[in-house]
Amino acid sequence: MCDTFVALPDHTGDGSVIFGKNSDRTPNEAQALENHPPRDHPAGAELRCTHIRIPQARHTHGVLIGRPYWMWGAEMGANEHGVVIGNEAVFTRVERSREPGLIGMDLLRLALERARSARDALFVITELLGRYGQGGLHGPGLVYHNSFLLADPGEAWVLETAGELWAAARVKDMASISNVLTLGEEIDEAHPDLEGSARRRGLLRRGEAFHFARCFSDRIDTTFAAGRTRRERTRQGLARCAGAMTAANAFSILRDHGDAGAGYDPDRHLLMRHVCAHAGNALFRDAAQTTGSLVAHLGGPVSTYWATGTSAPCTSVFKPVWFGDPVLPPPGPAPGPVFDAANPWWLHERVHRLSLRNLPQALGVIAPERDALERRFLVAAGEVERRGETRFSLTESAFRESAALDESLPGRLDATPRSAPKRFPYRSYWRRRNAEAGLTIDI
Repeated sequence: MCDTFVALPDHTGDGSVIFGKNSDRTPNEAQALENHPPRDHPAGAELRCTHIRIPQARHTHGVLIGRPYWMWGAEMGANEHGVVIGNEAVFTRVERSREPGLIGMDLLRLALERARSARDALFVITELLGRYGQGGLHGPGLVYHNSFLLADPGEAWVLETAGELWAAARVKDMASISNVLTLGEEIDEAHPDLEGSARRRGLLRRGEAFHFARCFSDRIDTTFAAGRTRRERTRQGLARCAGAMTAANAFSILRDHGDAGAGYDPDRHLLMRHVCAHAGNALFRDAAQTTGSLVAHLGGPVSTYWATGTSAPCTSVFKPVWFGDPVLPPPGPAPGPVFDAANPWWLHERVHRLSLRNLPQALGVIAPERDALERRFLVAAGEVERRGETRFSLTESAFRESAALDESLPGRLDATPRSAPKRFPYRSYWRRRNAEAGLTIDI
């Protein structure tokens, strides 16, 4: 599950476009933060996506992506032309296919590699959808359809799918999507047989006005995914920033724990109702851990991307990244499903899981240092040229300082008071997930 939002120039404080996404996956599904430079490819070359092979494009753009370790596709990312995309699992009344095809993350990465604008990305995705369909596992037992939020420095689009069918609407001011279909009667682009297919499937009665979400949404799975609740929280966060939205505001929205605020305890709810998502049970909150977060500040002479590269934005630091050569510091060993202290994602994950013993107390330790680092990075990012620094040197320093914080925290978190004992299902869930990852942490 995931949450994605965008604010267009009329909604931001500086006339930029600000985009944010939390990527929510299973807890041990480590996510690689990667840069792939632009490349030219020979005629007739093939590309191995997650489940199938397709013809490769002659040229692919440079991309920055957050990729679950086992798949080719990406949960979120940007390209060198300022196009950013996030995807969401959506549950529809069109049959979900387990047969190998392109999954939503493949479509996202392919669009970033092949499109120069958000509108181009829309048509890359829909053309590939028509040619190959969407199908295959998105994770263990996970089969779903996808929606997308696509943006560039000039515009943004919401694209929602139901099997091979799709509808899209241009964003007017700001938009938020989650694990729920949101488009209704106001659609700007659509599959040519969208309404006809709805009628043939018995989803649109004669005389009724066509409404995409009403026709195609699967109410049961959509309800248990709790996407409506999270979407409302991100929309409220955007509304509070109307006319003055900043990247720092986007960080805060992605860290939202709902009405519980600073007292939030991830053991105290059943469904995935919080934007900053923490897994907690195998039934409804397994594919419910925020494993990576991205904020894009598009506009001005250079666009800036703020990535955690780690899970749980409430315990993570957003770090600035720019397209250039190089883009990211050396990442260390590739992440996998098992703890590796040499990998930045797992180094932080140990901090996150120690925090789950008493999250309010842990955030009392982490948040002041996290916020101080981010304030310094935000100021430095705005002054990097005046200071005579290279942007990459700031990126390198930010990743180094964030890693140093992650190395220092376990000892301090061990010393913080633990909360009242967690309930058995929660303890049992995390005992199993920690054992699978090779982590000896008792939650």
